[in-house]
Amino acid sequence: MANKNIEETFKLLVDLVSIPSPSGNTNEVITYVENYLAKLQVETKRNRKGGLIATLNGKDSSRHRMLTAHVDTLGAMVKEIKANGRLKIDLIGGFKYNSIEGEYCEIETSSGKKFTGTILMRQTSVHVYKDAGKAERNQDNMEVRIDEQVKNADEVRALGIEVGDFISFDPRVEVTESGFIKSRHLDDKASVAILLQLIKQIKEESIQMPYTTYFLISNNEEIGYGGNSNITSETVEYLAVDMGAMGDGQSTDEFTVSICVKDASGPYHYELRKQLVRLAEENNVDYKLDIYPYYGSDASAAIRSGHDIVHGLIGPGIDSSHAFERTHQASIENTAKLLYHYVQSNLVI
Repeated sequence: MANKNIEETFKLLVDLVSIPSPSGNTNEVITYVENYLAKLQVETKRNRKGGLIATLNGKDSSRHRMLTAHVDTLGAMVKEIKANGRLKIDLIGGFKYNSIEGEYCEIETSSGKKFTGTILMRQTSVHVYKDAGKAERNQDNMEVRIDEQVKNADEVRALGIEVGDFISFDPRVEVTESGFIKSRHLDDKASVAILLQLIKQIKEESIQMPYTTYFLISNNEEIGYGGNSNITSETVEYLAVDMGAMGDGQSTDEFTVSICVKDASGPYHYELRKQLVRLAEENNVDYKLDIYPYYGSDASAAIRSGHDIVHGLIGPGIDSSHAFERTHQASIENTAKLLYHYVQSNLVI
C-alpha cells in the first residue's frame, strides 16, 4: 500500500498549512520540513533560493530522477500605510481580490512581530455605502483592518509595520468525518505532505529505488521559478507533484490522481505520461487525464530554463484552486500510490 496512514498524512498537512509561507517568506516552513526529514536521517541541503533538496540514493547513480512539490503559497505584501490607519496590499501569486474578501490575515514585520487583521472592502458597511455590493474588488477598494488601536499612519508605523511586510491568510483548515480536508494552501502543501510520507515509507521499508532520486521542496513556484535550478546533469526525469485543477470542462475530481497532459506551457512529455497511466492501471490507481488551461508548474519552469529533461505533472484534485480549496482523502491516497510505484519503475528513456 502506498500510504499506510492517511491520518498521519492529514496531520502533517494540517501542520504545513498552519505555517504562514507566502512566496518570499518561507524559512519557517522549510525549517519544519528540514527537521521532519532529519528525524528520518535523510540527507538534505538548502539551495541559495531557500528551497530544500533531499537525496535518496538508488542502485544507479549515473541517471537521476527529481520529484518536486512547492511549499510557498499565495499571500500579499503591505503596499501602503493609509492615512486612516489601514493597509493597502499588493498580491503575491496569481489570484483575484474577491477570493480574499473578509479573510482573517496576519501581518509579519521585518523584526518578526506579528499582528492580526481582516481583509475588507473599504465600502463594506451597507449602512453607509449604498453600492457596497457593486464596488469593484481591487487594490484601491480593499484594505487590511488591523486588530490594534490605530487611527493613522504614524500609529501603524509605531507598531513596527512598514511597506514590504508580508501578509498571510488564515488557512481555516478543517478535516471532515466524510474524508475531506478543506483549507487554503492545499496548493501545494497537500503534495508536500504526500512526498514527505513517501520518503518516510521508503526509509521504513528499506526500499532500494532503481535510480538516485532527489526531492525538491521548492519555495518560489507561485511566482514562477521555484524548481528551475539545482537539477543535476544526470537527471533524466523531472516530475512535479502539484494540484489538479477542477472546474467546468475539466476531468479532474477530488477522488482521483490527476495526470496533466498539457497546461499553458504546452504538452508534458508523452512517453512519461503514458508510463504514469500504465503504472496507474497496473496497480489499481484511480486517475484522470486532464488539461489545465491557465497553469504552469515547477516542471514547466525547469523546461523553460533550458534543462534537457523528461518532464511530467501529477497531483491530487483540488477544488476552488487559489481560493477556498478542498480535496478528499481518496485523491491523496491515489496520488501517493502512483508515486510509490513510479519511484520504483524504470526510466522511460
